[in-house]
Amino acid sequence: MQPGLLPEAEGRARRRVLLPLPLAGAYDYAVPAGEEPPPLGSFVVVPLGGRDMLGVVWDGEPDMALAESRLKEIRHVLPAPPMTPSLRRFVDWVAAYTLSAPGAVLRMTISSPSALEEAAEKAGWRLSALGLACRAALEAGQEPPEGAPRLTPARRSALLALPPGEILPGGAIADAAGISVGVLRGLADNGLVESALMPHRSPFIRPDPDHPGPIFGPDQQKAAEALCAAVAKREFGVTLLTGVTGSGKTEVYLDAVAECLRQGRQALVMLPEIALSAQWLGRFEARFGVRPALWHSELTSATRRATWRAVAAGEAPVLVGARSALFLPYPDLGLIIIDEEHETAFKQEEGVVYHARDMAVVRARFSQAACVLVSATPSLESRTNAETGRYAAVNLPSRHGAAGLPTVSLIDLRADPPEKGRFLSPVLIDEVSATIARGEQAMLFLNRRGYAPLTLCRTCGHRLRCPNCTSWLVEHRAQRRLQCHHCGHAEPIPKACPECGTEDSLAAVGPGVERVQEEAAILWPDARRLVMASDTLPGPGAAAEAARRIENREIDLIIGTQVVAKGWHFSHLTMVGVVDADLGLAGGDLRAAERTVQLLHQVAGRAGRAEAPGKVLLQSFCPDHPVMQALVAGDLDGFMVEEAAARRPGHWPPFGRLAALIVSAEDELAADRVARDLGLAAPSVEGVEVLGPAPAPLALLRGRHRRRLLLKARRDVPVQPVLREWLSRVQVPAHVKVQVDVDPVGFL
Repeated sequence: MQPGLLPEAEGRARRRVLLPLPLAGAYDYAVPAGEEPPPLGSFVVVPLGGRDMLGVVWDGEPDMALAESRLKEIRHVLPAPPMTPSLRRFVDWVAAYTLSAPGAVLRMTISSPSALEEAAEKAGWRLSALGLACRAALEAGQEPPEGAPRLTPARRSALLALPPGEILPGGAIADAAGISVGVLRGLADNGLVESALMPHRSPFIRPDPDHPGPIFGPDQQKAAEALCAAVAKREFGVTLLTGVTGSGKTEVYLDAVAECLRQGRQALVMLPEIALSAQWLGRFEARFGVRPALWHSELTSATRRATWRAVAAGEAPVLVGARSALFLPYPDLGLIIIDEEHETAFKQEEGVVYHARDMAVVRARFSQAACVLVSATPSLESRTNAETGRYAAVNLPSRHGAAGLPTVSLIDLRADPPEKGRFLSPVLIDEVSATIARGEQAMLFLNRRGYAPLTLCRTCGHRLRCPNCTSWLVEHRAQRRLQCHHCGHAEPIPKACPECGTEDSLAAVGPGVERVQEEAAILWPDARRLVMASDTLPGPGAAAEAARRIENREIDLIIGTQVVAKGWHFSHLTMVGVVDADLGLAGGDLRAAERTVQLLHQVAGRAGRAEAPGKVLLQSFCPDHPVMQALVAGDLDGFMVEEAAARRPGHWPPFGRLAALIVSAEDELAADRVARDLGLAAPSVEGVEVLGPAPAPLALLRGRHRRRLLLKARRDVPVQPVLREWLSRVQVPAHVKVQVDVDPVGFL
């Protein structure tokens, strides 16, 4: 039997086909009489309910008890490389782990359906025999052969622009020769050039693993050798690469990418924010001489199609992308890098709910690939896995070259408060002024977009709220609008209070980066300022332009949100001021302290990354908080030890398991009813506890009322079977949705 084929019974051959729909599993289809059964993984078109659907020939035995008369036939097989066994296993695994329909996971792997069709052949031009003779004569300074047509200057340029034996598109020839395309048509009419199909060329140039790289110090060299050895084994393994900010972690793991290229395998680098790719791509190009393939939501459909096909054909040796890049069809994946592995942006909260960092480890296991998790502030989960030996660990303890770590100091806002109506204390203002006066760059950090997080009426106290969410509307003064950052609802800023009708009574409460920018404009009117937030950096192009202006010293003061906290390397930035260091500690989230210390340590790490020393000032009303003390002391390890000690007794992650059920409906009573029924049907299993139901912190989101139940279990309890049995006990109406979030990272 051929590999990838299934044994057949009497009658027509059958294949299981998985469709990219939220269905229970694969459906059986018949292979048309006289045709070869398609191998496992083949992309096929099949009928479903009166329309044709794309699907994949899936693993498993067809149901031979199903009458042949009930089977529909596979329409045709698409001319795309079959989905690899490792990717099919990964789809099934993700579906089982997240309690999602396999077809819903499959849909993420078919992110460019047009790439499955045969690529259209393109025509170009090449020299004919007469054209070759004329070109040779022109190069030798001789007259054209007898019988050749008259060669005008434009025709001569065209012939010299088309190398012998090559086929080039008309536009490329015209641009090189400085002529119009009409000249080429004239050459064709006179028999000097002829039409020919363009040969297939990969859209990506293979990076050179032996391109000269940076000179490593002893620590970096040792770390690079460890990662390269892991890749060279050509087997699964996970390494946690840690190190202080600016220690050269990126350059070290790029050496592992080089080893992967030498092995002839593909490498995937995942970044949490695609804006980070701006400077990252420059560093990659400096190391390898070319840029890698990119995958993110900003790509055009044509680029997505070309990239998907190149990945499937093995013609994209290195790809950098967001979390969706994990589901591309790599034929031989040898290395997965997860940069800033602690970032919650790797968690997908909609559709199939999964954590890309954790799923990347699984994808590496199925591909027999090395996996490297990278962070200056690794998650407690990854730290624990390294401490228990599940992951190997490599650390870079100091900054590269002459750069030293910045000094971190606290500004007690109780002792040094800002002026009334302002948000920057005198101490911070003096430091920013001195930094700019020295010709160095400063940064003010506030993890809050817009002008103000809350707008209220001074007359009646009414607060402007989103009509679709349990969320205050955020003022964006530059655009003169109020916006919900959860559902996207936006409306103009009203002239009068919508509750009491009083005009000019609305007041902005609290600061956002736009308000800090307004204050900075008053304090430093001559400073060249730049706001870096997701609103002002809508894509990689805008981020690259911002980085260019900062590197060229066209900016004196950066004002930013979490977009600026990680990945950037600004040589002349020496001072960072955190406007509200306490911001992330509110709300009682399980991971609030961990996230705050990670974020503030990362933003502090932007300072002093070159020769000039760096300074960081944290404005806080809680200077004695363990997070603030850990940052000042530079003792993140000690903080994480204390954090682990606090979580271990209660079996909180990573020492236990969590799974959330989020019930939502447009009808509040329906949401309450299903949540109550789930609470009454909660499992009674040793080592398992169910909390709730209770209104979610965002009890109304996008017009749907939300209730949460939280299952907490010991680490040794497999939660998926418990969840499946629990959900099977409750009848959920069609208009009510129950979303399962295994291993939640947030609780909104």
